Amino acid sequence: MDNYKLPENTRIGHVHLKVADLQRSLDFYHKLLGFEIITTMGDQAAFISAGGYHHHIGLNTWHSKNGPQPPKNSTGLYHTAILYPTRKDLARILKRLMDGGQQLTGAADHGVSEALYLNDPDGNGVELYWDRPRADWPKEPNGDIKMYTKFLNLQDLLKELEH
Repeated sequence: MDNYKLPENTRIGHVHLKVADLQRSLDFYHKLLGFEIITTMGDQAAFISAGGYHHHIGLNTWHSKNGPQPPKNSTGLYHTAILYPTRKDLARILKRLMDGGQQLTGAADHGVSEALYLNDPDGNGVELYWDRPRADWPKEPNGDIKMYTKFLNLQDLLKELEH
């Protein structure tokens, strides 16, 4: 194979999730997380985004209406990651989740980013995170990016809301 690389500014455009109950998913992604509803297709599908983009997440019941959650030890999507612009924005959503009684499944400092983890109503993993400035990313002695998983102090994160 040749040494092909994706163009530098390539991004993942959107995620499309099979859900059991569209309204229940909209309650989570729209009402709790704050995504805007761009359009719906009756009670079968919805397209949601941040900032008016055509869609960052598609939700549909086309093949999954009233279906069960997939087994934990099976293949499939590990999580969808939602990138917040600033640490303060991540602190805001943490407070919102806490105020809403939403359970986190984890929280971590990855060196390059700080992340909160939870599950949507269908058991799909969701990561909410912010990236530290690239200049602050930890590096290995050879210059490679050094990612890790360490404890994220949630009380320290919430202090961002005091400024």
